[in-house]
Amino acid sequence: MNPLSLEHCLTDTEKQQFEENGFLAVEDAIPQEMVERLLAAVDRVGAAHLGAETLPADAHFNLLDFVGRDEAFIELLDWHTTFPKVWGILGWNIKLYHSHLIVLPPLPPEERDKPKRLGWHQDSGRLNIELEGNPRPRVSLKVAYFLTDTSVPGRGNFSVVPGSQKWNSLEMPMEKTVDPENATAVFAKPGTAVFFDRRLWHAAGRNTSDITRKVLFYGYSYRWLQPRDNMTVAHFMERSDPVRQQILGKSTGGMGYTSPGEKDVPLRAWIQEHLGAEAVAR
Repeated sequence: MNPLSLEHCLTDTEKQQFEENGFLAVEDAIPQEMVERLLAAVDRVGAAHLGAETLPADAHFNLLDFVGRDEAFIELLDWHTTFPKVWGILGWNIKLYHSHLIVLPPLPPEERDKPKRLGWHQDSGRLNIELEGNPRPRVSLKVAYFLTDTSVPGRGNFSVVPGSQKWNSLEMPMEKTVDPENATAVFAKPGTAVFFDRRLWHAAGRNTSDITRKVLFYGYSYRWLQPRDNMTVAHFMERSDPVRQQILGKSTGGMGYTSPGEKDVPLRAWIQEHLGAEAVAR
């Protein structure tokens, strides 16, 4: 793993922000040159997904399991400015369990002034029904990489209710076109990474601009959680280093997920070697 990761470990301030608000934004997480490469990959993969030669200007889709479709996407699995914050929050027994790519074009002009409540939700489907506790356990988080500019309102901004990861339900206003109290748009420039707790109530904002919003979502979970999509990544496994293999889901067997040994979690050994035994105590 890139030793530069040691310069981007989760700070106490970042940890406090994440625990209190349920999300954390890191500007310039990826350089602009990489943003351009990722945008080109999004357009290639998106066009293939739609069966087109080039990505249509009005393309609108949420593509699951995208991460294995292009070399550029694999680089972000353990990116040195972001991955240390993932294991700083979840610990070392983790993997990528889900990825999805969202392309959100501008609304048609006739739809832009119509009031409409956003699609507020928590991630993970049945986990929010079948897990006990109030609040329910975190289990996973996502890192959203913003490739287009959402630093001003009206560009399909990622929207959140800060602190709502502590609530199993979200109270909605009686007026069905009004968003919940304290709803907040997150303003993100290209290259910004937004980390968020799966329990955080969030939604995609309305895109009333002239710019198509393009965002990559990487979902990390504990290794014992079943993948949320097909994780079509086997073709990258053997040419990946041990830590990346762990992230891609490799295990010595069933017991290796819940009672991992050394070969199951090379990330633990890497952290211990570079940061000491206290960093892997739990």
